[in-house]
Amino acid sequence: MANFDIITKMAKATLIVHERRIDASGGIMEIKVWRVPNPVQPSTHDYKYSLFYGEPGLRLVGFDNELGKGDHMHVAGTERPYSFTSLDQLLADFFAEVRKAGGER
Repeated sequence: MANFDIITKMAKATLIVHERRIDASGGIMEIKVWRVPNPVQPSTHDYKYSLFYGEPGLRLVGFDNELGKGDHMHVAGTERPYSFTSLDQLLADFFAEVRKAGGER
């Protein structure tokens, strides 16, 4: 019965945003955000996210958080830390980088 107790106490992530589109320049944009019951360490917020802009097989811009890495961004082939403050700011920063990469025109 102990295993059953563990399973019933584990909460699942809830998808709160999922959008995929192709912009006027032909770039693919996909935004996925989940609310998670516990932060994805070392992040301290309750979101798991994956924001992508690029072409098939080529990421031009990406923002995500993953276990062990936390919040980070990928721009022009370079990965660097990202300082998450809010979902609104995350989206604003992502769209700003997409515009710099030539997308969403």
